[in-house]
Amino acid sequence: MPSTTLDKIIVEPTSTATSCVIWLHGLGDSGAGFSPIVPVLKLPKDHQIRFIFPHAPEQAVTINQGAVMRAWYDIKEMNLHNRADMKGVLESEQSLDALIQEQIDKGIAADKIIIAGFSQGGVVALFTGLRYPQKLAGVLAMSCYLPTADKLPDDLSAINQQTPILQMHGTQDEVVVMQAGKIANELLVNANYPAQWKTYPMAHTVVLEQLTDIANWIQEKLG
Repeated sequence: MPSTTLDKIIVEPTSTATSCVIWLHGLGDSGAGFSPIVPVLKLPKDHQIRFIFPHAPEQAVTINQGAVMRAWYDIKEMNLHNRADMKGVLESEQSLDALIQEQIDKGIAADKIIIAGFSQGGVVALFTGLRYPQKLAGVLAMSCYLPTADKLPDDLSAINQQTPILQMHGTQDEVVVMQAGKIANELLVNANYPAQWKTYPMAHTVVLEQLTDIANWIQEKLG
C-alpha cells in the first residue's frame, strides 16, 4: 500500500467533520474539476461532512495516443472487456484504500465514509467499494462500468454486501455507453446488492438535477 496518500483538495465543513465523501474525478481531470460542486449541493449549513477530491497520478494513456494526463489507470482500447488496465485499477484501489485509512486515523469511522467517482473515478470507487474490508456508508458510481466487464470482481467483501450503491448514467453518453453501466447494475442486483440505477438525459457529464439527487442521497446516508 502507498506510504503516502495522493495529493488532494479538502473542503471542510464549518463545524468538526464527523463523516466524509471521497470523490474521484474522471480521465484527464483533477480534484479541482469537482471540488466547486460542494456549495452547489446546498447541504444544510451545519452539515459535518468533509469532502476530499484527490488528484490521480499522471501517466500515458494508450487510447489518447500515449498522451500523459491524470488517470486512475490506462485505457488500451474502448472494448468493455479490455478497457481497464487491471494493474492500474488495483494500484488506484490501494491509493483509495490509503485515503480511507487516513480518514479513519483522523477519527471518522469507515461506516461514515462514502466513496464516489465519475467515469474512471467511478470505476475505481465501485471496484474498491465492493472489495473494501470494512463497512462503508455508501458507493456513488457516476457514468462508469465495472473494470471486470460482465462479471463481478474477485475477493468481494461480505461486510459491504448490503452497502447502498447509487449508479447514475446519461442516456446520451457516447464516452461510456449507458449499456456498460447497466451491465454492472444488473450484475449487482442479481447478486442481491442494494444497487440503485438512475438515468438522466445527458451526455458524459453531470447535471444539476443529478446533483440534487446526490445531495439528498448523501444526507440520507451520512445524516
